[in-house]
Amino acid sequence: MGSASGKVRGDGRSWNESRQAIIVPGYQRFAEGSALIEMGLTKVLCAASIEERVPPFLRGEGKGWVTAEYSMLPRSTNTRTARDSGGQARGRSQEIQRLIGRSLRAVTDRKALGERTVVVDCDVIQADGGTRTAAITGAYVALYEALLQLVRAGLLTDVPLNCAVAALSVGLVAGEALLDLSYEEDVRAQVDLNVAMTDQGGLVEIQGTAEGAPFPKEMVADWMDLASQGMEPIFEVQREAIKTLIVR
Repeated sequence: MGSASGKVRGDGRSWNESRQAIIVPGYQRFAEGSALIEMGLTKVLCAASIEERVPPFLRGEGKGWVTAEYSMLPRSTNTRTARDSGGQARGRSQEIQRLIGRSLRAVTDRKALGERTVVVDCDVIQADGGTRTAAITGAYVALYEALLQLVRAGLLTDVPLNCAVAALSVGLVAGEALLDLSYEEDVRAQVDLNVAMTDQGGLVEIQGTAEGAPFPKEMVADWMDLASQGMEPIFEVQREAIKTLIVR
């Protein structure tokens, strides 16, 4: 794996260092669960809402559903981004919200949840790369808080989550592997890989794209190791955020 071990990146990080993660749980008063996550300059507000129903295809199955919606606020970027019109998400937004939903469902015991739906809204306040990975990481904390409310209300005996899930990107920039790309790095990347993983080491999803020439498959294992190592401090931030929820 190529690495820029002798170089300092634009924000002062080393090649194998993620941006500092900050998660503020319970950020919104009226949501059943919420979290504001910051990864460097990227900021995403995640809010979880509980509905006492499931989609028609799950009625009578005795298990719940977890889904997500994703959107970027118009001035989350350097120039104004148009809102999704008519309540319909654009292609990119649809792809990302499906990724977030799959990541959350992968760690949820849907049978223990019962016939309920949790919708997690992920709104990008400020975008500097890695919005989808930050959204997954913050959405997990918002989901945990919402499910904790069900436990405290006596509707569930335990929080029906099997483990934590978070995500980071790895990219190949100027021939060097970098962890957790900023926007300036992302637009120059020859390869961009998004990795969603549990704190038990299980892989939830890998999204990889070559922007130019194909890349050798041998690189993928190295990049997966890089993402896995970088995820450990992210999981610790999640744990600390959840601890503050539990003691409230």
